[in-house]
Amino acid sequence: MSFSSLKKLALLPVIAVCSLAVISSTALAQWAPKKPVEFIIMAGTGGGADQMARLMQSIIQKNEFSKQPFIPINKPGGSGAEALRYLKDKSGDDHIVMITLNSFYTTPLQNPDLGVDISTFTPIGRMALDTFLLWVHSDSDIKSLEDYVGAVKVKGKDWKMGGTGQGQEDSLLTGMLQNKFGFEVTYVPFPGGGTVAKNLIGKHIDSTVNNPSEQLGFFEAGQSRPLVAFTPDRLPQFPDVPTSAEVGHGDLVYFMQRSINAPPGVSAEAQAYYIDLFKKVFDSKEWQEFCASDGIFCDEWLAGDDLAAYHQTEKAKHTDLLKGMGLIK
Repeated sequence: MSFSSLKKLALLPVIAVCSLAVISSTALAQWAPKKPVEFIIMAGTGGGADQMARLMQSIIQKNEFSKQPFIPINKPGGSGAEALRYLKDKSGDDHIVMITLNSFYTTPLQNPDLGVDISTFTPIGRMALDTFLLWVHSDSDIKSLEDYVGAVKVKGKDWKMGGTGQGQEDSLLTGMLQNKFGFEVTYVPFPGGGTVAKNLIGKHIDSTVNNPSEQLGFFEAGQSRPLVAFTPDRLPQFPDVPTSAEVGHGDLVYFMQRSINAPPGVSAEAQAYYIDLFKKVFDSKEWQEFCASDGIFCDEWLAGDDLAAYHQTEKAKHTDLLKGMGLIK
């Protein structure tokens, strides 16, 4: 056999490997949903997660990012336990994604019998870091955090702080305030941030720590008053509202992640497709304008393994928070 023939034979394994790589890459690029995608929301209607999911759905539809529709479905039961268990039971299903809150960490930690390990879920992308402000009704005489602390201490357990489910973000921030200032309130849980906001305006509760998007409409109508932002810097949407650091309490900073995750065992092709799709949503003019107008940080995209590592860091932080509040051992 000639040297030329031997050289050709030697190249065959290389050609075969390269061909497989091209096929694999092509398969990843060509995968797309074959039926409507369930877009699970682990919170009730009207809250921040619900608003965001429905905006994302409209961006996907308007820009024709997907030939198949994304169908928003609220599963708020048990502070998101219903949604988490639903995704676990749908392991391997390439046609489901979910928008998560920090209850993605806290609900499994408080409910070990739920049998949910978030490290097994398929990370897609982090869309935003949402912020919190302390709110009272605009009819209130309370104009500052100092006024607030004084009023709550006088009223004690008769003071009603509205929020989402026990052990969720609002209750954690309420616990941080109680520990910081040494007062006690009666915490009134609701199924979603939208309902919390409405109950403040209806004067059924005395205060909330709503996200900006949940209170913005009422604020613009002059019905609610923000006292302090639990952020390192002032929010452009609320230039007159001081940060917790500005009023001497820089340790009172808290963010809520808004990320997209899929069930355990989703195919690599589907994960790659959803990462690409939601990056397009993240970069879209509509999403960035929404973030800019609602006091939400959308300047850092995390996806795949980077998001998985972020989840583990946040899970550890929330483990410490829950232990500090006596909600887990």
